Amino acid sequence: MKIMESAENYLETILILTNKDKYVRSIDIVAETGYTKPSISRAVKALKESGYISVDEHGYIKLNESGLKIAEKIYERHRLLSKYLMKIGVSEETALADACRIEHVISEESFERLKEFVDKLSDDLK
Repeated sequence: MKIMESAENYLETILILTNKDKYVRSIDIVAETGYTKPSISRAVKALKESGYISVDEHGYIKLNESGLKIAEKIYERHRLLSKYLMKIGVSEETALADACRIEHVISEESFERLKEFVDKLSDDLK
């Protein structure tokens, strides 16, 4: 199932925040993204209704299995793309911004071939 880029970004942000601190609240997402509280509230509600996250009685947000799968996929793409854009000489700021856009539109096939190429290239340089 294809979800919107904004939802992928929110799920990725929740994953990153969860990796930093076990407990994530809406206000943490506000602080990380710079979006308004009402925007984050609407996004959290939509992600919860779609079954990607759960929110407990204390307001802590947890990725459900489907949300975690999407977040991990997007985050892997972001890390690989930004890392290798910087390796070929792209500035960090531009690489991070470009990776954030590319990660949502690159096909699974292209990303897998790119990963294989990068792995082979890394092996050849050893």
